[in-house]
Amino acid sequence: MTTILISGASVAGPALAYWLQRFGHSVTVIEKAPAPRPGGYAVDFRGASLEVLDRMGLLAAVEARATRMGGMDYVNESGRTVARTSPTAFSGELEILRGDLVEILYDATRDGVEYVFGDSITRLTEDADGVLAEFEHGAPRRFDLVVGADGLHSTVRRLAFGPEQSFRHDLGYAVSVVTVPNHLDLDHTGRLLSLPGKTVGAYSAHENTEAKALFYFATEATEGPAVDRRDTAAQRQLVEDTFAGIGWEVPRLLSELRTADDFYFDSISQIKLDSYSRGRVALVGDAGYCASPLSGMGTSLGIVGAYVPAGELHTAKGDYTRALAAYDELMRPFVAACQKQAVDGARWFIPGSRAFLALRNLTFRLMPYLPWRRLIDELPLKVGNAVELKRYEARLPLPAAQRR
Repeated sequence: MTTILISGASVAGPALAYWLQRFGHSVTVIEKAPAPRPGGYAVDFRGASLEVLDRMGLLAAVEARATRMGGMDYVNESGRTVARTSPTAFSGELEILRGDLVEILYDATRDGVEYVFGDSITRLTEDADGVLAEFEHGAPRRFDLVVGADGLHSTVRRLAFGPEQSFRHDLGYAVSVVTVPNHLDLDHTGRLLSLPGKTVGAYSAHENTEAKALFYFATEATEGPAVDRRDTAAQRQLVEDTFAGIGWEVPRLLSELRTADDFYFDSISQIKLDSYSRGRVALVGDAGYCASPLSGMGTSLGIVGAYVPAGELHTAKGDYTRALAAYDELMRPFVAACQKQAVDGARWFIPGSRAFLALRNLTFRLMPYLPWRRLIDELPLKVGNAVELKRYEARLPLPAAQRR
């Protein structure tokens, strides 16, 4: 039995743990947070990731908690609607709040996987027989393999591959998301205001009982925003300064941002690596190939990126070198397509000039009448299917809990 340590209990980590334990491995997931993290913005699925959810037996559970969002309205500073997008443009084929997805994945794995919360890896030492992992609080332990599923700012990647700046490519934008009251009375929809270099607004969540406020903006340089990613006060101030003086509902959203207890802020960045593994250490999800929130494919990448290495390890009968090489080969075209979609979509979501903003709004208004409108809607779906899904689990029985 192969022993595997996974760092990160958000989406990719538990999804990987699900498949590894089904294939008979002993899995430990370590997470620096004290418990599964609630909250967060909406995440969506397209293409192959829906098939993986179905193979996990979790598609129905995710559908039951789907946001069921409609189209998004773009407004001007007076609140007048100037453009509208289709539901799939923002929500994909299936959308769920990140915290709800985390809960579903945790519940599906907690009985067969060891979870260690409130701790993190501080050092990894690899030898011919495995990897010695040292922790901030717990005693050192040995594992056959270690996987980093710990996001854009991955500790495992830093320890095994090198400093983050060697692999992080900032796209020149930042994002902040907070939960706010649904004072706009949004009914499974959202409203956004775009100005040159800025997009701000809100969409309904949790059956319209609350809303998620979004603040996207261009930064002055491609090295990301000039604030420490651990300095929450400075981040809030940067968002306030950036959106100060804007009309519509922005002053109220900024007021609620000041006191929100789930404040999120980060650069819009991608991770690019020559290989998703080094020796006995591998990376999945944002840790290995973050495409950024602007891709609309981050969660799909995490779900598919968890399925493939677990399946390849099963196919290779424990030969991790062969398995991880196959994982790299299968995922690389999918990652490239998702990352390109983020770069292409950024200028449409955060227009850089008034001229392009006017063109964007006109295009959205005309979209229902354009003969190629279906082709435009199908492009993200094509990206979502840009990966081969083998049937690794065809001969495996479902876990007892799912057979019931």
